Amino acid sequence: MIMVKSTGDNANFPQEKQESHRNQGLLAPINTSPQQELSSPNSSKTQPLSAQLAPPETALNIEPTAYGNDPTESKPKVNLERPQVHERRVESQIATWSCDASKDGELEGRRNLGTSKRKFRSNFRFKITKISLKWSKEQLSRKLGLWYRKYVVQGILRQRELPHTKDGRQIPLDISRSNPLIDERRGTPYINNSIRSSRYTIWNFLPYQLWFQFSKVANFYFLVIAILQMIPGFSTTGTYTTILPLLFFLAFIIAREGYDDFRRYQLDKIDNRRDARVLHTYGTTWIDPPAGTIVERIATRFRSGGKQGSAVHGQPQIKVAQINPTADLSEDVTSVEIVNSESVSWHPVMWKDLSVGDIIELRRNDQIPADIILLHADGRDGIAYIETMALDGETNLKSRRPPGILSSRTLADVLSCHAHLTVEDPNLDLYEFQGKLKVSTGTSPLTSENVVYRGSILRNTSRALGIVINTGEECKIRMNASKNPRTKSPAIQSTTNKVVILLVLVVILLAIGCTAGYQIWTSIFEDKAWYLKDSHLGPAEIFIAFAIEFNNLIPLALYVSLELIKFAQFLLLHDVEMYDEASNTPMVSNTQNIYENLGQVSYIFSDKTGTLTENIMRFQKVSVAGIALHHSPGAGEETSVPPIDKQKITSIVARQSLDPQTPTIVEHRAAPFDSFPFPLQRQPSRRSTESSPFHRTPTEEFCTKQYLQYLSKHPEADVGKKMRFFLLSLALCHTCFPETKPDGTSGFQAASPDELALVEAARDLGYTIADRSAHSITLCISTPGSGSASEEIYEILDVIEFSSQRKRMSIVVKFPNGKICLFCKGADSAILPRLKLASIAIQKATLVRQRHDQRKSFEVEEAIQRKSHEQSSRRSYQQSSFQLERPSMSLRRMTSGRPSVTIDEYGSPSPSEAMVLEKPNLPRKSTQLENRFLSLPPSEPTTPRAGGSHQMLDDASVFERCLEQIDEFASDGLRTLMFAYRFINGDEYDNWHRTYNNATTSLVNRQDLIESAAEMIEKDFDLAGATGIEDKLQDGVLETIEKLQRANIKIWMLTGDKRETAINIANSARICKTFSHITILDYEKGQLLQQVETALLDITEGRIAHSVVVIDGQTLMEVEREASMAELFYDLLLRVDSVICCRASPSQKAGMVKKMRHRKPDSISLAIGDGGNDIAMIQEAHVGVGISGKEGLQAARVADYSIAQFRFLQRLLLVHGHWNYVRTSKYILATFWKEMLFYCIQVLYQKWNGYTGTSLYEPWCLTFWNVLFSSLAVMLPGIFEQDISASTLLSTPEIYSYGQDRKGFNLRKCGLWMFLAALESLAVYFMIYVLYGLVSFTTDQRLFAIGNSAFSVCIVIINIKLLILEFHYKTWIPIFGAFMTFAGWWAWNLFLSAIYANTAGPYSVRDGFVHHFGKNLTWWAVLFIVSGVLLAFEVLIDVVKRRFWPSIVDVWQEVERDVRKGKSVFPHDAEADEGGAG
Repeated sequence: MIMVKSTGDNANFPQEKQESHRNQGLLAPINTSPQQELSSPNSSKTQPLSAQLAPPETALNIEPTAYGNDPTESKPKVNLERPQVHERRVESQIATWSCDASKDGELEGRRNLGTSKRKFRSNFRFKITKISLKWSKEQLSRKLGLWYRKYVVQGILRQRELPHTKDGRQIPLDISRSNPLIDERRGTPYINNSIRSSRYTIWNFLPYQLWFQFSKVANFYFLVIAILQMIPGFSTTGTYTTILPLLFFLAFIIAREGYDDFRRYQLDKIDNRRDARVLHTYGTTWIDPPAGTIVERIATRFRSGGKQGSAVHGQPQIKVAQINPTADLSEDVTSVEIVNSESVSWHPVMWKDLSVGDIIELRRNDQIPADIILLHADGRDGIAYIETMALDGETNLKSRRPPGILSSRTLADVLSCHAHLTVEDPNLDLYEFQGKLKVSTGTSPLTSENVVYRGSILRNTSRALGIVINTGEECKIRMNASKNPRTKSPAIQSTTNKVVILLVLVVILLAIGCTAGYQIWTSIFEDKAWYLKDSHLGPAEIFIAFAIEFNNLIPLALYVSLELIKFAQFLLLHDVEMYDEASNTPMVSNTQNIYENLGQVSYIFSDKTGTLTENIMRFQKVSVAGIALHHSPGAGEETSVPPIDKQKITSIVARQSLDPQTPTIVEHRAAPFDSFPFPLQRQPSRRSTESSPFHRTPTEEFCTKQYLQYLSKHPEADVGKKMRFFLLSLALCHTCFPETKPDGTSGFQAASPDELALVEAARDLGYTIADRSAHSITLCISTPGSGSASEEIYEILDVIEFSSQRKRMSIVVKFPNGKICLFCKGADSAILPRLKLASIAIQKATLVRQRHDQRKSFEVEEAIQRKSHEQSSRRSYQQSSFQLERPSMSLRRMTSGRPSVTIDEYGSPSPSEAMVLEKPNLPRKSTQLENRFLSLPPSEPTTPRAGGSHQMLDDASVFERCLEQIDEFASDGLRTLMFAYRFINGDEYDNWHRTYNNATTSLVNRQDLIESAAEMIEKDFDLAGATGIEDKLQDGVLETIEKLQRANIKIWMLTGDKRETAINIANSARICKTFSHITILDYEKGQLLQQVETALLDITEGRIAHSVVVIDGQTLMEVEREASMAELFYDLLLRVDSVICCRASPSQKAGMVKKMRHRKPDSISLAIGDGGNDIAMIQEAHVGVGISGKEGLQAARVADYSIAQFRFLQRLLLVHGHWNYVRTSKYILATFWKEMLFYCIQVLYQKWNGYTGTSLYEPWCLTFWNVLFSSLAVMLPGIFEQDISASTLLSTPEIYSYGQDRKGFNLRKCGLWMFLAALESLAVYFMIYVLYGLVSFTTDQRLFAIGNSAFSVCIVIINIKLLILEFHYKTWIPIFGAFMTFAGWWAWNLFLSAIYANTAGPYSVRDGFVHHFGKNLTWWAVLFIVSGVLLAFEVLIDVVKRRFWPSIVDVWQEVERDVRKGKSVFPHDAEADEGGAG
C-alpha cells in the first residue's frame, strides 16, 4: 500500500520516495490547510491514498507490518472492510520502474530508509570497487539524462513534464454531458484513444534519421571526405566520387526505414479504427454500419422513411437504441427509434475517438478498447468475467463487478444516477487501483475489482457497460510499453566500427608518411627540376590529397552493398518451411538491419501463454484405486471399443503392483509436499514421435471408456464405488455453469480452463451437467454401453472457494437420498494431511520421495560427467578434421536414442550420422545410468502382489501407487489434482454451517475466519483419485527447446502467470531437466539476501548439473531495492542455466531483459511473445520476435520478426540465423580484404612517382572498381552462401556456437585477412614491376599498361578466391558471377580503347589495350603467372588452416563432403554394425 505523508515533519516515509512516486502518478499531494498543520505540528501520521479517496463512512483497520528487511521499520497496513479486495503493496512494484527515470537524489533517499541499511551499503561500496564503479557510471548516465531533459527537452523543445492532479482525475457520470472533459494537467481535453507503435512522425522522421545515420562513425567519416573532395584542387580521384554514392546509400536506408515504420503505422490504423459503441450526446466520428446487423436494418428503415441525414461513404448517420431512463435495460434493446441530434443514443464510433468519460457497451468476446470502470454486467450476481492473458499472461478468468453502491441497481438507474468518479492519475501499476465513486446516497471505494484494462477480453458475460477513465497512451498496457524504443543495430557493427577506426588511423599514418616522403623528395629532386618550378604543394594540401586518395581503404561500398545484400536476405528469408498452413501465416520480417544477430543469440526470453502453450487444457490421466487410466477426449462418444478380457485386466493390475522379488524401477518423482512444494522435472521414460509427450497411446494403461465398460460387465464393489465417487467429484466440485452456444451446441462457462477440462471429462465419462443454479446441480448420468441415462439432482449447501493459501476448493452437497457429502479437490500437499489415513499416506510419500532423490543423485552425477566430457571433446575434435578416428572421437551407433547426433560414453555430439533423418523427441540416455537404476533396491518389499482383478490392494498400496502415478503425471508436465470426499452427519453439518456462515458475513478478517472454518470440516477424507491435466504445448515446442539448448542458448521464461503454473510448463517444455536444481527465491520466506548468497554458493561449487532460479515479480522488486543484493542476484542469473520469472509485469520483463543486456553486452538476447504485455520486452531485446497468436497481433506488429508458431524459431535461428551471420561476416571480411589488396598497390607506387599522389590506376577504372569489377565477388557470397546444409544445421545445433563465439568475423580474423592482403599486394606489385616493368622485350611499359596489369590481377585473384575457393555452396550463381565480371572487365578495356580521347597525359588509354600491351604475350604471361602464384598461396593457406586450426564449420563441411561422395568417415561404425549383425 502506498503511503502519503499528511503533515510531514517527522514522517517515517522518505520525502525522496514520495517525490519519486508522485512523478509517476502514484501519489497525489494532499491539500492540508494551515489550520490543520497548526493543530498538529508534530504529527507524523501517514495516510494511504485509498484512505484519501475512500468515503468517510468506510472504516479502515490500520496495523503496523514489517517493511523490507529491517525489523525496526514499519509501515501501516490498510485493510478495507471489503474482504474480497486483495490488497497488495504497490510501493515495491515501482522500484524497478522508477530506476531509469528517477531523480538525482533517489539513491540518497533510499539510503535514508534505515541506519543499518545505510551502514551496510556504505561498507559494501568500500569493499567492492567494481560495484562502486558501475554505480558511478549509472549516476553519470542519470545526470546526463536529467541534463538532456532539462535543457533539450524542456528548454529547447518546450516539452514540459505533466504535473499531477491535486485530488486525482474527476470524471462525472453524466449522459446529458454535451462537451468533452478537460484534463486538469493540460488544460485541454483528454487525449484521444489512438495508439502509436510506429517510431516516427511525419515531422521528426527526417531529423531523427539524419542524426542517427551521421552518428555512425563511418558515415560521418565519409561525409568529411566528401566535403574535402569537393574543394577544388584537393582531390586526385574526382570531385563527386564519394558524395554521390553516400547520398544514394543514405537515401536508400532512410527510405527503407520509412517504409518499415509506415507499415507499423498501417497496422496501428487497424487497431485505432475498430468499432465501439458509445452513449453520449456530443459529436463524434461516424463509421459505416456493418452489413446484416441491427444498425443496417435501422439504416434501411431510415432510408425508407425518406428522412435526410449526413452521410459518410454513402451511408446515413445513424443513432441507435435510444435509452429510456425508466426502463430496465438489462436485456438487449429490441425496439429502436430514430432520434434527433439532441437525444441520448448509442453511437457506433472508432476506438481512436473514445474519450475519458464516455460510456461504452461491451458484448461477449469483445476486446476492451480503453481502461474502464465497470458500471453494469449481465453476468450472474452482476459479475463480468475478464480474460487478462494479454496483460499478465494468466489463463484463468478474472471476475470484475460494478462498485458496491451500483451493484444492486438496474442499468437505467446507473445511467441516471449522476455519479462522480475520482480516480488516480495514469500510472504503470497493473495490480492496484485506487479511487472512489460518489452518488447522492453515499460513496463507494474503487479498487482493482472494479476496473478493466485495455487489452482484456470480456468472456462468459453477454453484456457489460463501463465508463472510460484512461485512453490511448495513458492506458495501463501502453504505459508499460517502451515509449521511445531504441534503434537496434547488429552486433557485428561494433566490430566493424573498430576496424573502421583502425583503418582511419592507418589512412592518417599513410598520409603522414607520404607527406613526409614528399617533403624529402622535394628537397632531393623537385628543387632541382626546372619543369617542376612553382608546382610545390604545402604540407596541409598534400596531406589532404593523400587522405582523399587513400580513403577507400575504408570502403563506402561496404555500406552501400551491405544494404542491397540485406534486402536480398529479406527476400530469401520468406522460407516456406516457416509458413503455418493452419493460420495461413507466413514469416514476416519487419526489420532488415539485424539479420546477422539471429545467428548469435545466447539468451532467449520467452513468454509462456500463447508462446509456448496453446492455452488449451486437456484431461489426460486418471488414477483411481491405484490404477492409472488414459483419457481420450472422445471417450464419452458412442464409438466402437475393442473388447477387453478379464485376464488382461488382471495382468495390468499385476504389473502395476509392486513385486518384492523383482527389482522393478518405476521412473517417477516425489509428490509435492509443503516442504517440497514444486516437484523437479524428470525425463519421461517414453516419448512419442509427436511433439508432445502426451499424445502417446499407453501400452500399459487402459482408456477410461474401456475401463468403465469393463466395470459394467465385471462389477466390483470397491473399484466401482471408488470410480463413482471420483466421477461425482469431477461433476460436482467446481464452479462451472452449462450453457448453449449460438450454434446450438452445449458447453460450459468456466472461470478456469482447468475446471473446463474437468467438467468436459466428466461429460465424456457419462456424468453431464444438465443444469446448475445457485442451489442445485442436475446431473445426467449414463451407463457405458446401456444407452440409457438418468437425472439426479444434488442440492448445493455450501461452496468453499479455492485460494492460493488453501490450495484446494470444497463443495458440500446433499445427495438425492438425503446424505450430505463433502467433495474436495486440490494439490496433493493440501489433501494428503487431511486424509483419514494421513499418517500412512505421508509415510508412503516419504518413501517415494527418497527413491526419487536417490535416482536424481545418480542423474546429477551422470549429467556433470557428461558435461565435462562434452566440453573436452568439443575442444579436441576441433583440433583437426583429419583426426576423427582418435579415441576421443570414437563414435558408435546407438540402438536407441537420437540418431542425428550420437555420443560416446560421455562424449560430445558427433558428426557421424548427421545426414540421417532425425526421429524427434527420442531421449538421449546414458546406458550406464540405466544400469545403475537397475541396481536400486525394490520399491516396496512389503506390498502384496495382486492376484486378480477382484483382489483390491490395501490402502497403503493404493496410496503408494497413486503417489507414484501422480509423480509420473507431473514428470510428463501435467497439472495434477487430488480428489477426496467424506460423508457428514446432519448435526455436524448444522454446527459447522453456523460457524461458516458467521465467517462469510464477518466484516473483520473474513478470509482468515473462512479458512479456519474450512479446517474444521476438511478432514478425515477418503481418497477418490487423482487427475493429470495437460496445458497443451504448441506443436514442436519440445523439439525446438531441446535444440536451442543444445545450441548453447539459455532459455528464460518471463510470465505474469502463477508460480506453480510456470514451473509446470517449464517442466513440460523441458526448460527444467530431470536433474535440475531448482532454487525458488521468495521474499515471504525472509532472509532474501541469504537465499541469494546460498544459491550463488551452491552453483559456484560446481556440483549442480543444471540450475534453475525461480523468482516472482514481488521478490524481484524486493531484490532491486538493495544495490548489493541486486548485484549478487544478477551475478547469480548469469551463472544459472535457466530462469523462471513469474507474476512479472510488462515493465519488469523489459527491465530484466535490459539489465541482462547491459550486464553481458557481448551476448545477444532474443525476446519472444505474442501479447501486448510482451511488447516492452520485445523492444528491449537485441532481437524481438512476435508470434501472431491467440492474444492478437500486438507483439507481431512491433517485433523485428513475426512467426506463427514457436517451433519456427529453430529454423529462424539455427538455419537462417547461421547463414545470415556467415554471409555478412564473409562479405565484410572480403570487402576489407579486397580493398586492402587493391589500394596497398597504390600506396607502394607512391615511391615511384615522387609521393605526388599520382594514381597507378586509370581514373575511370578506379571510379567503377567497386561498382562493376568487384561488387559481385563480395555480394554473391553475402546473398547466396550456405556453408552447411539446412538439414545438418537442424540436426546438429552445436554448430550454432560458431556465431555465438563470433568465429566468422572478429578483430583477430580481420587482422589476419588484412595482413595477408598486404603481403599479396607486395607480391603483385613487385612481381609485375620485375617481370614486366624491367624486362627489355616488352613493347609498352607505360603507366597505363602497368596499372592495367595490376588492376587485372586484382580482378582475377579477388573473383576466383571469393567466388570459387571460398564459396562453399557451389552452384551456377558464383560461376556465372565470376564469368560476368571477367567478361565485363575485358569489354570495359575495349570500350576505353575506343572512346578515350587521344590527348597527352599520364595514361595512354586510346588504343592501348587493342594495339599495344593487349597484343603483348609478355603482358598476358605476367597476368597468369602472378595470378597463379597468389591463388596457389591462397590454397596453401586454406589447407593449413583446415589441417591444424579447423573450426566447427570446417569439420562439418568435411563430413558433408564425404557423405556426398559416399565415403564412410567412421570405419569402426561399419565394423560395429557388421559385428552386431553377425
